[in-house]
Amino acid sequence: MKRSKIFAAVTLLAVVALAAATFLDAPEAGSNASSAEDAARANAAGAKVTSAEDAAPPEVGKTAPDFTLQGTDGKEYTLSDLRGQYVVLEWLNFGCPYVGKHYGSGHMQKLQKKYTDKGVKWLSIVSSAPGKQGYHPPEKMNVMNEKKGGNQTAVLMDPSGKVGKMYGAKTTPHMYVINSEGTLIYKGGIDDKPTTDEADIKGATNYVDQALTAAMNGKEVPVKKARPYGCSVKYASK
Repeated sequence: MKRSKIFAAVTLLAVVALAAATFLDAPEAGSNASSAEDAARANAAGAKVTSAEDAAPPEVGKTAPDFTLQGTDGKEYTLSDLRGQYVVLEWLNFGCPYVGKHYGSGHMQKLQKKYTDKGVKWLSIVSSAPGKQGYHPPEKMNVMNEKKGGNQTAVLMDPSGKVGKMYGAKTTPHMYVINSEGTLIYKGGIDDKPTTDEADIKGATNYVDQALTAAMNGKEVPVKKARPYGCSVKYASK
């Protein structure tokens, strides 16, 4: 009888331990940027979802890392050459539904025009590797961007993913705002509505708009970083 009670107790402890392990291993609800659906799509296309450990991202309040990339217009763009002007970096993939939300609604183009008209340099960066979703030769990217009505300063090609990884860009879109002194003043999601529904844009707080408005008027940026959301950047490899 005593032996039966001991066996029952051991069995109960094993069940509890297994349940606890299962709970701890479960993914966090709503966890981040690269959703489970996007991961499935990426894996189906032979792409790997990039993890946060792939790069040591720049810190807000520090100088934004310098880089030089070629634009789809054939020109080279060096970040440090733009010192004295505000700069927005937008990671771009026209095949991503989260990007589609902002371009399909015309919201991204309006934001680009609003600030490029004020002298801000808006650089859209494509870090998708050749053969991965979002990558197209420069000529085709120009055609696609024109059809979308893009109002950015330039679309830059980063097929090696070097610049994307240097900045720790994880999603499309992933946004960075740099002030006229070359200091990173915002990084993260474009807004606080991590969905693909265009209807959600109206009630969203746009962090890029908020950061630029505050900084360009000599005020403190209220939200300096936020969790990015969207499709994983389709890098060639980790």
